[in-house]
Amino acid sequence: MDLRELVAALNDFASLSLAESWDNVGLLVEPSPPHTVNTLFLTNDLTEEVMEEAVERKADLILSYHPPIFTPLKRVTWKTWKERLVVRALEHRIGIYSPHTAYDAIPHGVNNWLTKGLGACTAVPLHPSTAPSYPAEGTHRVEFCAHNTDHLDAVLSKIKYIQEIFCLTTLPARVEGEAQTRVSLNCSQKALLEVVALLSQNSLLYRKTEILLLQKPLLPHTGMGRLCTLSEPLSLSHIIERIKSHLKLPHIRLAMGMGKTLESPVKKAAVCAGSGSSILKGIEADLYLTGEMSHHDVLDAVANGISVILCEHSNTERGFLSELRDMLAVQLQNKINIIVSEKDRDPLQVA
Repeated sequence: MDLRELVAALNDFASLSLAESWDNVGLLVEPSPPHTVNTLFLTNDLTEEVMEEAVERKADLILSYHPPIFTPLKRVTWKTWKERLVVRALEHRIGIYSPHTAYDAIPHGVNNWLTKGLGACTAVPLHPSTAPSYPAEGTHRVEFCAHNTDHLDAVLSKIKYIQEIFCLTTLPARVEGEAQTRVSLNCSQKALLEVVALLSQNSLLYRKTEILLLQKPLLPHTGMGRLCTLSEPLSLSHIIERIKSHLKLPHIRLAMGMGKTLESPVKKAAVCAGSGSSILKGIEADLYLTGEMSHHDVLDAVANGISVILCEHSNTERGFLSELRDMLAVQLQNKINIIVSEKDRDPLQVA
């Protein structure tokens, strides 16, 4: 499969528009075209050890969940390990693609996989994603009514010269029995300031003006984190064993909520793969499940009676790769070989 065709299919599987604005996602390293991909290599973290594995396995494209290039590279030399990754990739004609938070947001992504460790539950995003574009051009709609006079014509002629005005329409209307003209327009945030300044020159016209925010529609089942309502309450100790089994971990870290015990029931759990502090903060639940949180955010949760389970960052993500391999095989109609790294592992171990 041609690399560009494969990248388009990966983008269809999880739109990069769902990624967080701070993220660096998509095709990060591209060998000179044409580039055929016979083997797609999946990893959570692209380390030098994993890169050597990808070379040995004759990978043509590495899908690294975490982007190995995040802050800009000023040079590509043999000096730092991330620069060496790029050098090795280009030497062996291996592309690098990263989806990161796009996979966090999709309904069939990392967070959905992590919720399976809780057992039967219903899950909704903690921070729902919105559609990438507004339902109509512009960010705001401005509407007002006025008598059909020369003054209205003058206002409309000035509005037409404002940049980023869309869908300007005029319709006959009756207001309190009087024949008037109803004006409606869509505009950008920048143009809104100019429109308001223009209309405010006539106090009567300004008082009749309505400004509506054109909200982007929410995407169902899509967004960051998940709030899970268990079908039946389970004890915290039972939840711990389920999570350890799901993540294949001998140990987890636990901070017990104030007034809670291992036998306390868990009905609602807030879940976020990776680093959950910003996503989980302020969410009402019996339990927070994530990879890592700041010390002070853990203290806040505990003080509010919320227990916290930490499993280390990539341990809450890596197990998804096996499901991803199967889903991508279907998405790509089994046209290429898809393998999961055996060298990829969390850098933190219990000593």
